Amino acid sequence: MKWLMAGLLVVFVLLGGLLLAKSPVDALAWLPPAPEPMTDLLAPNERLGEAELLALGQVYGPEDTAVSAEGVVFTGTQDGYIVRVFPDGRVENWLSTGGRPLGLVFDLSGNLIVADAWKGLLSITPDGDISVLAAEAEGIPFRFTDDVDIAGDGRIYFTDASSRFQQPDYQLDLLEMRPHGRLLRYTPETGETEVLLNKLHFANGVAVAPDDDYVLVNETWKYRIHRYWIKGPKAGQAEVFVDNLPGFPDNLAVDENGRFWVAFPTLRNASIDSLHPLPWLKELVAKLPQALQPKPQEYGLVVAFDRNGKVITSLHDTRGQHLQEITSVNPHGGHLYFGSLHNDRIGRLTLQAIPGLGGQ
Repeated sequence: MKWLMAGLLVVFVLLGGLLLAKSPVDALAWLPPAPEPMTDLLAPNERLGEAELLALGQVYGPEDTAVSAEGVVFTGTQDGYIVRVFPDGRVENWLSTGGRPLGLVFDLSGNLIVADAWKGLLSITPDGDISVLAAEAEGIPFRFTDDVDIAGDGRIYFTDASSRFQQPDYQLDLLEMRPHGRLLRYTPETGETEVLLNKLHFANGVAVAPDDDYVLVNETWKYRIHRYWIKGPKAGQAEVFVDNLPGFPDNLAVDENGRFWVAFPTLRNASIDSLHPLPWLKELVAKLPQALQPKPQEYGLVVAFDRNGKVITSLHDTRGQHLQEITSVNPHGGHLYFGSLHNDRIGRLTLQAIPGLGGQ
């Protein structure tokens, strides 16, 4: 009986401490749209299982990829390194940024432009010299620099996913459900950084359209993609490009045929959706150890859209055993390259293996 009473006392103290402790989030209520069925072009398949695996077991968290003119695959890993994977399979830790490199893209001069979650927008020369292009905008420091793309005129479009929470605390940003994200533009000639869109719920992947007339940006927590017009009569305006997506959209990229490829780390989570209308409960959940918070489903998903936001095809790994938690998909040289925030591999799939695309 004494052991039982002692156990109950411990539980009481722990629960009391949990209830009285200040929550790390100031949550807002949100009513998510009902998810649409994954049918037709979104129907589950196992096409990702056909992908070749690069650097298997030699990288950890290759979140994004960029392929050089020589066919070398560059990626940023969890330990802060930029890793190079050579065509012969050799893997090299090239250099460390001292942060967490996420989005990657090459500029016309061969410099690797990096969205580093901790360091900001970086430029790395072919010789490995690192410079910081931008670390704040409008007096607000970047706390979660996320993805990056470059327009034909050389201007760099990138995102700060959250001005409040840093990369390890991304789930707190989800529970808080306040719009801390921004879409930004850096002009190399002037060194100026502009805020194009703010008040986004986790501004994530970004891709400039082939004609440089607009840029797409993912709003991850709201399961949607925005289109911000760069040119034309709508220049400076934004609209929803596609809404009510089947999962949390991460990075996106565009191929030479104008198809937009979107990576989804996981599907929508029914537990998260049920929490969103109840701010007090989200604040309580945010106090729990991360091991007790809702977990993402192990799943691999990539979806391609046309210029009008219509689904063209989807690629799945329904058990997440070959490729899971896909955070980036980059088309290059007739292939798609898949990155992941926590996995130990880079996927590569030829476009010819995807029905309906004809290898184009």
